[in-house]
Amino acid sequence: MTGGDFSEFIRILKEKNDIVDVIGSYTKLERRGYTYWACCPFHHEKTPSFAVNAADRYFHCFGCGKTGDVIAFVKEYENIDFPQAIQILAARVGLEVPAYDDRSAEEAAEKKKKRDRLSALMRDAARFYLGNLYSGKATPHMEYLAKRGITPSAMKKFGLGASLDYGGLPAHLLAQGYTPGECVESGACVRTVEGKLIDAEGERLIIPIINNLDEVIAFGGRVLKPTDRAKYKNTRETMLFNKSKNLFNINLVKKEKRAGGIPSLIMVEGYMDAISLYQAGFKNVVASMGTSLTKEQARLCKRYTDTVFISYDGDFAGQKANLRGLDILKEEGLKVRVVPLPDGLDPDDVVQKQGKEGYEKCLAEAMPLIDFRILAAQRKHDLTDPYEKREFVKEALAIVREAESATEREELLKRISALSGISISALQRDLEAAPATEKKSEPAMTPAVQREDGADGDKKAARFVLACCLFSKPFATDCDLAAYDFSDEEHRTIANYIMEGRREGRIRPSGLFELMSPDGELSEILNLDFGDNLDGEAAERYFRDSLDVIERRSLNERIALERERHAAATTQEERREILVRINEYTKKLNGLKKHGR
Repeated sequence: MTGGDFSEFIRILKEKNDIVDVIGSYTKLERRGYTYWACCPFHHEKTPSFAVNAADRYFHCFGCGKTGDVIAFVKEYENIDFPQAIQILAARVGLEVPAYDDRSAEEAAEKKKKRDRLSALMRDAARFYLGNLYSGKATPHMEYLAKRGITPSAMKKFGLGASLDYGGLPAHLLAQGYTPGECVESGACVRTVEGKLIDAEGERLIIPIINNLDEVIAFGGRVLKPTDRAKYKNTRETMLFNKSKNLFNINLVKKEKRAGGIPSLIMVEGYMDAISLYQAGFKNVVASMGTSLTKEQARLCKRYTDTVFISYDGDFAGQKANLRGLDILKEEGLKVRVVPLPDGLDPDDVVQKQGKEGYEKCLAEAMPLIDFRILAAQRKHDLTDPYEKREFVKEALAIVREAESATEREELLKRISALSGISISALQRDLEAAPATEKKSEPAMTPAVQREDGADGDKKAARFVLACCLFSKPFATDCDLAAYDFSDEEHRTIANYIMEGRREGRIRPSGLFELMSPDGELSEILNLDFGDNLDGEAAERYFRDSLDVIERRSLNERIALERERHAAATTQEERREILVRINEYTKKLNGLKKHGR
């Protein structure tokens, strides 16, 4: 298929996949006039700022700036690449994705082919392990599962398996037609120093790691015999598996959300904690697989809920690195509550010893992250020792400074006072004496309509002018964009698109997604189509002022350029011609200033 034919296929694909229907299958939309609104699925918010323009077939969040067409939404929501998003949408409407002979498309197709091949290999490996577990030869594996209280139902739900030795899996995969290179590239197998192909998880209990698309992307393995090796080991990162971008059990959580929604997520550290809680009835559980939390994992959580309960081991409060990692969740707009567990116990231990009710009690005692940080500081210090007590107070006050409200600060100070015996007034004085932590100001939801010169002012002015023209505001329809010199390349692309649309009789904002990245300037311009930013007398005045800002910048640049040419000129006639142009530009510039424009 040629480039033109493939573009036609994409056009048909987007027409057949109504953007309201597609996005509505992921998140609840509410219609207001010609626009559909929702709380953004890509960041936490209480007031809906995520809009779906049904007529022009694009979405835009006025809070976080995410924007794009139906393909971009699926790509972002499912955390997949462009070809995968195309496949999902094509399958949804019964279209077959054609081959494309463009070189970049061929490379993408080759990459997809390799990915599909490795995905099939991992699926076959999972089936092999599953067969081993029920073969009658996996007695140690079955005994271990029985000892951990894992039921047959949970074993099947999570696809648990068994590696009986180091040679069985590679022999099976080679017999299935996979190459030795594919076996290694998938992560399922490794080579010894001598070059022998062996099972990467040899002789371990196997826990398949499955992504939100129900693909087996990696394996976790648990040793069954006393050894100096790590108890748990994941297969290495591959083109299928990036540990920092995945969470264990996210596939079943996704099904729970689609079945009826989930109020929150419970995050544990390990596979067995997740499996144990799941079979106890806590279906909203995921595991971070023992890694420090990442932004990608936080954003993955945010797709399913706005509240996360952290339920790590009972000695978690003393683990400073992990505790700091929880701030990533908060920075991504999630409400974080930490579940205090008895010292030395993990979530699986609590369920095994105290049952579902015991763990529910722990959940009921969950506290906000900032409160738990105070508790963690308390556990680190011996408050009967004067020096230790002062260190605790110093650390605790540093935490209090991060509180978001005066009420929260007062409550925390009361707790610190009760623990340390120091009066609230003394704590308050120390708190006020220390330099306040500078907080990043949140960007305004809507831009202020104000005149602003300089590079930033020129960019803001250009955005406003282009937004008014793009959305065909009455006072902007007669604006000849060809008469204005836009300094930003993306702005020039948008201006040219608007002029072409005017010649054709219709301007479709969504068409810009086919010409440029949805991030950057396009997102900034779409942000302006919110509330009354582009309507009313104030907007019309700002539009005129913005045109003048662009023209002033252009005239100043031309004058500067002509002065450079004048300095380099070699003849009197050439200098006279340049001075005429400088005078012409200067008159125009003075005219703008004289009229206060």
